[in-house]
Amino acid sequence: MNHVMQTYARLPLTLVRGKGSYVVDDNGKQYLDFVAGIAVNTLGHAHPMMVEALHQQAQEMLHCSNLYHIPKQIELAGKLAELSGLDEAFFCNSGAEANEAAIKISRKYFYDAGSNRRTIISATNSFHGRLLSTLTATGQDKVKVGFDPLPTGFKHVPLNDLSALRHVMDSETAAVLLEPLQGEGGVNLAAPEYLQAVRKLCDEQGVLLILDEVQTGIGRTGAMFAFEHAGIRADVITLAKGLGGGLPIGVLLASAKVASAFSAGTHGSTFGGNPLSCTAALTVLQVIKDENILKNVQARSEQLCQGLTKLIQRFDCLTALRGQGLLLGLLCSHEVAPVVDACRHHGLLVLSAGTHVLRMLPPLNVSESEVAQALIFFEKSLNEVST
Repeated sequence: MNHVMQTYARLPLTLVRGKGSYVVDDNGKQYLDFVAGIAVNTLGHAHPMMVEALHQQAQEMLHCSNLYHIPKQIELAGKLAELSGLDEAFFCNSGAEANEAAIKISRKYFYDAGSNRRTIISATNSFHGRLLSTLTATGQDKVKVGFDPLPTGFKHVPLNDLSALRHVMDSETAAVLLEPLQGEGGVNLAAPEYLQAVRKLCDEQGVLLILDEVQTGIGRTGAMFAFEHAGIRADVITLAKGLGGGLPIGVLLASAKVASAFSAGTHGSTFGGNPLSCTAALTVLQVIKDENILKNVQARSEQLCQGLTKLIQRFDCLTALRGQGLLLGLLCSHEVAPVVDACRHHGLLVLSAGTHVLRMLPPLNVSESEVAQALIFFEKSLNEVST
């Protein structure tokens, strides 16, 4: 009997090891991994620098309570502040926890200011996590079924619709929470001009802007952060997934004025920012710099997009390509589950983003030859499903 709760509709596949952009199942079959742990395995699997860094840190210390100063945590906070332009970091274990912290800090910020602003506005088709607060912020009803009563103080508007946002924003609005590129909701890109206009509107109305970069942050879109494509800066951003390269870590980054709302005892995390997770994150950032990973993301994205565009022209079931960097989605006229299954049969792991969008999330250091091979596998799979 399998004693694991069935919270996932797991595929008939058991993965036991990985190396680079490949994983191997318990029967010895090899697959090109274009899921990457759902945008987690930034450097692929078993990157030598990651293995060495974690081995060394494990010999020194795995965990240290946040009752004490943690050197690796301090170092990581400094690097993230430098990269993001924000000032202070709160460490936790996941994207959901980081978004929970973002919701809490925005409300506490206005509480401290004597204001009644508490409402969070987010986008339809968004995904911000499965805690009660973050699933309420999520703009998808399917994740909320059975969990009522849900917390109050949340509103939703369509992405890229500034007039809708302006219409619901009022004197009780604390923050606007957006993903620059919706991953789980269908790979929907927030237009740069929309993000610029939202930033301006928030400034005019005295509202905080929170950007959820859990899936897009740390190079996934070809820039270190997706907000860079719009040339803006948020008051708060959240990170997780790719930052740890496979180890759980979440981060809330905030400007100094907002960060002041969190004082001793107002929020916390037992495991957040422990030495091992921070070592993993520091290694990811170092490898991104040393191996010029952002340039590779841009080049491999162009290569993959060109190949996928050609396939769209050949196969009627493919209707559009959307996304940015190495977070790409193919809109399909029929459900994508059969295509995902066919790809797995041919040795390529991909995933869905809803019923009609096929998503590709390869490691950021994926090679030119691996992208070319993935396109071959994908074409074979389309031929199989289309006949």
